[in-house]
Amino acid sequence: MPEVGLMQDKPEHHCGVVGMALSCDAVPFLKKGLRIIQNRGQEAAGIAVANGKSIRFLRGMGLVHEVLTGRNFNALTGNHGIGHVRYSTTGSSCAENCQPITVTTLAGDLALAHNGDIVNADRLRQKLQSEGWAFLTTTDSEIIVRMLATELSLSPDPIRAIKNVMKVIEGAYSLTIMVGDRVFGVRDPLGFRPLCIGRFAEGYAVASESAVFDVMGGDFVRDVAPGEVVEINHTGFISTKTMAPTHRAHCMFEWVYFARPDSVIDGREVYQVRKDLGQILAKEQPVEADVVVAVPDSGRAHALGFAEVTKIPYEEGFMKNRYIERTFIMPEQSLRDEGVLLKLNPIISTMKDKRVVIVDDSIVRGTTMRKIVQMTRRAGAKEVHVRIGCPPIIAPCYYGIDMKTREQFAAINRSFSDIAKLITADSVGYTSLEGLVKALGIQENDLCMACLNAEYPTNISGEKMRFQRRLEDI
Repeated sequence: MPEVGLMQDKPEHHCGVVGMALSCDAVPFLKKGLRIIQNRGQEAAGIAVANGKSIRFLRGMGLVHEVLTGRNFNALTGNHGIGHVRYSTTGSSCAENCQPITVTTLAGDLALAHNGDIVNADRLRQKLQSEGWAFLTTTDSEIIVRMLATELSLSPDPIRAIKNVMKVIEGAYSLTIMVGDRVFGVRDPLGFRPLCIGRFAEGYAVASESAVFDVMGGDFVRDVAPGEVVEINHTGFISTKTMAPTHRAHCMFEWVYFARPDSVIDGREVYQVRKDLGQILAKEQPVEADVVVAVPDSGRAHALGFAEVTKIPYEEGFMKNRYIERTFIMPEQSLRDEGVLLKLNPIISTMKDKRVVIVDDSIVRGTTMRKIVQMTRRAGAKEVHVRIGCPPIIAPCYYGIDMKTREQFAAINRSFSDIAKLITADSVGYTSLEGLVKALGIQENDLCMACLNAEYPTNISGEKMRFQRRLEDI
């Protein structure tokens, strides 16, 4: 896990995965698919492809186009493959932890790419080490690989092996797995992280987001169901259902912030959810102002919805520089602050002598928003009001979002007026939990909102479990 101080003032996501089984070379498809979901992780990238039963791979630190290039990339070929983009939450940010992870088993070569976090990883690692296993990485993903390898040594049936491992691991996981030249997509029984199936003229694929299929000229077929194992080939797919709980735990942040706006997750288009959140926010937290502006890019749909309801004109308020370093991996706070100033520049004609409403998707620590508010004031704004599409974050995430300690959160033990003082705004307002559920259009009992209500879908030591009356009732 990265040091707390390295966390950007946004919730950072774990990873994105793809898997392809085509009638042609899958390598260019895998690269393009990963570039489309680069939003889900920018620290590392990699692919593994099968040519016959052997698996070859290329992975490394950097963006997709930086890693998947050159002589080694050009030498890769195969009709079946999986890919991964990474932002580290469990396991440090280093080359050894890049994915896909590959090992050799009695059943053939095995490769795995993982999006999410396993909450019982420490206990499982200790058990495996006591049995003589040595680990090459610090990721929880390697634990899944080692367990799969053990199961495959007992029987070469990948479906049996995957189902047995699913019975033991707890937490969030969407996986793409390759055993020899067989490609599988796996989603955890609670459905924390998204995974969907798509179809191309050349074959079938699974990916973290449906936008992969849209952009590449394919068709979105459906979501992988929670607890489902899907094996894809170039003519179709085979589904295997496992036992799943009555209620799901879809991560609300997928719609609020993480996913591309043009993706559809569990039947809900991300863009429309964000716009609905902005409309609900406007009704719940109105303000008199002259102009509504968004923090680009994630706050744009929220801001458009807010402006539609309030009838306050929406204008572009900040120019975003897309060609600078990624601020969340800068080593010092001073460099991250400088990165914010380099990344955004106010449009003075939008701000000067006006009452400005800044709309964004979320606030974690408040440091970035404070910089943005001060930047808006320097551009000549008379008043600066902040409105946030997501309810206040008050609890850590254990399922693959880099929000680990309560001390980080701006909303801890602070009223809205206290938060406004912290970020130097004239006022601040958030969407309510009820408003969030309404915008998502999914039953509250099928959502993970643990970071907002401190009620967790799985048993976390020292935390209250969802549907539990008291913390002591464990």
